[in-house]
Amino acid sequence: MKEEQTLCYSCANENCFIRKHLHIEQMAAYVEKKQNVVCKKSDQFITEGAPLQGLYFICSGKVKTVKTGINGREQIVRLTKSGDIVGFRGFGTSKKYLIGAYALEDTVLCNFSNETMLEILKHVPEFTYALMLFYADELNKSENNIRKIAHMNVRERVIDLLLYIHRKFGQVNGVVDIELSRKEIADFAGTTEEQAIRIISSLKKETLIKTVGKRIGILNVSGLRSEIMEHKYLTV
Repeated sequence: MKEEQTLCYSCANENCFIRKHLHIEQMAAYVEKKQNVVCKKSDQFITEGAPLQGLYFICSGKVKTVKTGINGREQIVRLTKSGDIVGFRGFGTSKKYLIGAYALEDTVLCNFSNETMLEILKHVPEFTYALMLFYADELNKSENNIRKIAHMNVRERVIDLLLYIHRKFGQVNGVVDIELSRKEIADFAGTTEEQAIRIISSLKKETLIKTVGKRIGILNVSGLRSEIMEHKYLTV
């Protein structure tokens, strides 16, 4: 993991939260203060419980965020891609990160320090309002997800994950554009690696999905959706 500097104004990532606000004159002074962090696949750039070092905006790549659960086991709580924010839980209310974060592939991150973020929030109202809406949306999704998962069995949780990554990352050459190990799938679905392997094997036999190495391709989206459709009503 290393640091380097790149310019926000020449960034091609139109989905970045910072990039969307570069038209505001006050932002110029703040983007000069950010640092780029380059991570190799599997690098950890946030340690749960470590002192808060600002927010990370994904310039390119993919990241998983994790939280320590029962018996010290890490559970994946979020999968993110370019344009997403990492490390926002606890920002402004905690002095420590509430999650850990790892690069799922070679990734470039833009880091804005605590001090810089607080200056932006105090002096750029449009940015502050947009971030407030982002937090409200994330809270709503988290609450809905907790209610939904509480009513799902293991197979349904794995299916829900597969549909989530298909929706978020899309498919390239017939497979979802993210590589997750069977253990990572289990960690996200809240089950064991052995159960995840059995369920994936079963879904393959039912021709609902296919596998190419570690990658999974969705063959029948509507068939998978039909299995968890009743739980969608719990999120209303």
